[in-house]
Amino acid sequence: EEKCANILEEYDLLAVSGNATDKNTLEDAGIDRADALVATTSDDALNLMACWLAKKYSVRTLVSIVNQKEHAELFKEVGVRISENPDEIVARSLFLWAENPDTQLLAAIEGGTIFEITVAEGAKGVNKTVREASGVKDMLYIAIRRGGKLIIPSGDVVFLPEDVITVFTKEEAEARSVEYMEDLFR
Repeated sequence: EEKCANILEEYDLLAVSGNATDKNTLEDAGIDRADALVATTSDDALNLMACWLAKKYSVRTLVSIVNQKEHAELFKEVGVRISENPDEIVARSLFLWAENPDTQLLAAIEGGTIFEITVAEGAKGVNKTVREASGVKDMLYIAIRRGGKLIIPSGDVVFLPEDVITVFTKEEAEARSVEYMEDLFR
């Protein structure tokens, strides 16, 4: 219940403490009027059951953590959008940071990673265009923050010192992409 109180202070939503697989709990929570159900327990069976029940009540958006990868297909069959195991995301983030201290993992999504790096003064990539700095297949520049402004990177945009570059890379290209970015911008 303390967790619910903390969530309510932070976000504009309804947080309910109870058994998410109990129809009465779900009905008391207003499941028939819900836009979404987000299941975040460490028990895949519980998360799946809660999502399945919510689907029976026509909840449009179902999101869940999947703690064991081998269960992912079951969630997809029910129509659940899945999130990676939080422990795995943290471990991946710590590993990436330990190997490349100047790179920060922003998000690990199914099949890919979003990370950012700050351009160092005197780096090889300073004054190169996005087109010139596109050296890794399956990597995409998605944003540049420069002096409080957001830039959508097109081919002719030039990288400057202190730019914070946000990059998406497919999972299989993550190591190459991070190494490339570190070499070019640090």
